[in-house]
Amino acid sequence: MPKRISVTIKYRRKLLICLMILALAGCAVGPDFQPPEPKAPEGWHSLAKPGPAQASLTTPRPVNLVDWWQAFNDPVLTSLMQMALSANLDLKLAEARIRQARATRGTVASGFYPAIDATAFYRRSKSGSGSLNPAGGGGQPSVGAVGGERSLFQIGLDAAWEIDIFGGVRRGIEAADADIRAAVEDRRDVLVTLAGEVGTNYLNLRGLQQEIAIARKNLESQKKTADITRRRFEAGYVSRLDLANADAQVATTESQIPRLESSAQAAIYTIGVLLGKEPAVLAKELAIHGPIPPNPPEVPVGLPSDILRRRPDIRRAEAQLHAATARIGVAVADLFPRFSLTGSFGASGSKLSLLDARGSFWSYGPSVTWPIFDAGRIRWNIKVQDALQEQALLTYEKTVLTALKDVETALVAHAKEQEQRKSLAEAVTNNRQAVDLSMKLYLVGKTDFLNVLNAQRSLFVTEVALAQSTRNLGANLVALYKALGGGWEKHETLIDPRVPQIFQKRLGN
Repeated sequence: MPKRISVTIKYRRKLLICLMILALAGCAVGPDFQPPEPKAPEGWHSLAKPGPAQASLTTPRPVNLVDWWQAFNDPVLTSLMQMALSANLDLKLAEARIRQARATRGTVASGFYPAIDATAFYRRSKSGSGSLNPAGGGGQPSVGAVGGERSLFQIGLDAAWEIDIFGGVRRGIEAADADIRAAVEDRRDVLVTLAGEVGTNYLNLRGLQQEIAIARKNLESQKKTADITRRRFEAGYVSRLDLANADAQVATTESQIPRLESSAQAAIYTIGVLLGKEPAVLAKELAIHGPIPPNPPEVPVGLPSDILRRRPDIRRAEAQLHAATARIGVAVADLFPRFSLTGSFGASGSKLSLLDARGSFWSYGPSVTWPIFDAGRIRWNIKVQDALQEQALLTYEKTVLTALKDVETALVAHAKEQEQRKSLAEAVTNNRQAVDLSMKLYLVGKTDFLNVLNAQRSLFVTEVALAQSTRNLGANLVALYKALGGGWEKHETLIDPRVPQIFQKRLGN
């Protein structure tokens, strides 16, 4: 065969081998991720139907959940929400986890590139006095290397590049990218939870303040009744039993106020921590009584299919499923041989200058490693990753069902609370009339004092229950917004950190 033809065939073979390696490098073992497509009902089973008992109607219209708290039209709530979304510590922890996931991805991706190490060492050694060479000239023994001290300097570079033919590294990068998405969705979920916590605690605070005001108002009314009863007792019109019952009613109502004040103070402290500040940082400002924010007249909730793409916890579960699927490929790649290119270059000598070319060395070439026997370690690891993927899939499915349940529960609670509040409002109106009527009849001697006490007690109970129902109505609406996954869309980065004017002095800005 002519030399030129032989050389041509030789290079064609090398080119073919290179093309085969590149083709293999374009493949990755293990299953490819397919996003799940969960089924969602066509509509909400518990969607409120129009009716006279509903002051706040939920509708299937498309929902806009960006800054949902503005629907309450309460500037204090909006200010608190703004500060919490810019300084909450749980939110900062979630942001740190995103940075950690991104750094981990960089660590994994580094395996795709060559690694080069530089080495250098200096060694000082000393040998013995010498050795006899019986083969010396003239049959006489001669002295070999004369003993003494010597120095050795050496520097070099070692390079290794594992070619990712079966995609183990690429699957690892794919899993790391999915971990980043999961961390991002986790931060969004923290935003949703944080907004819900701030809203719930603020409504709880306003509800407790309303109960305190009701208790104090009833206490004043009951004190007046007790004073009237005392004067009638002193005049001999009633017995001491009536006076004792009146004083007991006053003491009972008075005992409720410290408990309510303690709960209100605890709500203030909780809000302070949610803002990322000291618990009592806004105690003075929030201690000022304010009304319970009213619900909006209409609450659009959209369709069930909307939350499957909106809720961050569902998106996080999907990203975690993607990561688990990719890690199966990482485990499967260990079954196949690893192809690497290695090389080294260096020089050594007895002087630091290393000018002697005779002391240089180099080497390069490919290497292959293939596990022959590992007692099933690799295959057992594949089974582990398969089980983890199955768990991730089940977690995703459960998260979807939980999300649907959360919305349905919040819809029912919102609708039924409106019915309860309507009945309590009617009960308060009737009890007020009963208090006025019983007191008039008592003063003219047409009824006994027990009816007065029962009327006052019923009024106090229903007024407190009405305040609690009004607070619960708002809290249920917050739970609905949270279940729908609202509150993160506008806050992918930290919002304007400027503090509202009403809180600037207290926060020292």
